[in-house]
Amino acid sequence: MILGDLLADPTFPPLLRGKKLDHSIDPLQKAISAATLGEDPGTIFYNEDNETFRVAVILCPEETLLQSVGVTHAVMLALADSLGALGPPELAIHFEWPFGFKVNGAKCGQLQLTASTTELDSVPDWIAIGIQLPFIRPVQMIAGENPNQTWLHEEGCIELNVPQIIESWSRHLLIWLNTFQDDGYMKIQGHWRAKCDTIGEEINFPETGIFVGIDETGGLLMRKDGLTIIHCLTKQMTQS
Repeated sequence: MILGDLLADPTFPPLLRGKKLDHSIDPLQKAISAATLGEDPGTIFYNEDNETFRVAVILCPEETLLQSVGVTHAVMLALADSLGALGPPELAIHFEWPFGFKVNGAKCGQLQLTASTTELDSVPDWIAIGIQLPFIRPVQMIAGENPNQTWLHEEGCIELNVPQIIESWSRHLLIWLNTFQDDGYMKIQGHWRAKCDTIGEEINFPETGIFVGIDETGGLLMRKDGLTIIHCLTKQMTQS
């Protein structure tokens, strides 16, 4: 992975393939345009960037959009497993609904989702999922200036590098994608819930209420004014 002072490109498991991009190109936007032109599912676009983990993967779902969007939580679990395997023992990885990551209690990256359709009952031609995870604090930011935001190197991951995480994440990703495809969202629901530390608490997004759980498609269940409200994951999609 490291050759002298040079970082080697990541390698990918069978069924997944990587395409490296210049650091100025947004992997998610590249994945969207490539998917529209017929790029193969399983293609991972990633940046040549040592300060931020930025990747996007194209998937080809077999179920409706409503049933497919929960795959985002499989993608998040893959990254949590990767960081757990490679990071220091005290590293605590948690999730925020719908697509946020927290490291040792502070925000650290997020996922974005887009698809070829917004129709809940239609099967998308493709889904594109992007992740950004900051490694190194920008020099213009003072350490501790925002205690709710962190970077991996600030949390003891100074020996990790971006290609290392991309390679590890892709291998864990294949496992979680197979689980999701074979057994559906309910098989991964408990794992995602275990990483979400705000269930049972009052939250302010997508509105203020008590976060009581996750439904069978990854939607948020909220208790508000004596009623249970469902916020679907599909409402959190990024416009393509």
